[in-house]
Formats: sequence, C-alpha cells, structure tokens
Amino acid sequence: MAAAPALPEASRIEPTHSGSLPEAEVERITSELIGALKTVYDPEIPVDIYELGLIYRVDLDDDRKLTIDMTLTAPGCPVAGEMPGWVENAARGVEGIQDVTVNMVFDPPWDATRMSEEAQVALNWW
Repeated sequence: MAAAPALPEASRIEPTHSGSLPEAEVERITSELIGALKTVYDPEIPVDIYELGLIYRVDLDDDRKLTIDMTLTAPGCPVAGEMPGWVENAARGVEGIQDVTVNMVFDPPWDATRMSEEAQVALNWW
C-alpha cells in the first residue's frame, strides 16, 4: 500500500504493497482503511487503536487480501480474544478488500511512545 497520509509519526502505519494495483486505488484503500481502523477502540482507553499505535504492519496483495499485524497495550488485555475480530470486521468494510487476516504480535512490545500526538492529548499525557 502507499504511504499513509501525513499523520504524527507515532501513529503512522507503514503500509506495503508489492504488486500491480493502481497507485490511486492503493491510496484510496489506505485512506479508507485508516478511517475504518479509527472506529475500533481499546475499551479501557478512550482512544482508537490507530492513534494508540497498535497497528504495526499492513500489507495488501494483488488479490486485494489485506494482512494486518497488530498488538495490544498489554498481553493480558481482557479483550485480547475479541479485538482482532473487531479489526478484521472494520477492515472488511473497506470497498475493494477481498479478504483480511489479522495477526496478533507482541514483538516489539507496545509502549506509550507509539501513540500519536492526538492520543497523547486525548489522554492528557501532553
């Protein structure tokens, strides 16, 4: 996928696409995907998962299959079993996506430096 729109570095996903989809289509999918991810919230923190920096990697292949690597704020998160499904459902709502796989990863461990400026302000960490 094309690079995400200019956002604070901490929250920027680095989407990849190594294929032949038109650049304009990749940019549209990227923009809509970010919007979809911003509808998913960590229930214990009033900030969306995108701004929290929980999305580590996004890849889109030529078959329009999306693979997302994400993490949690803590491995013992009470919604650990549910949140990947929330992310998958949000991503499936993006027009043109044919399939979605969400992988839960814990390396590197999440920490507050991954949050965007917007998230820090929302949590009064600024």
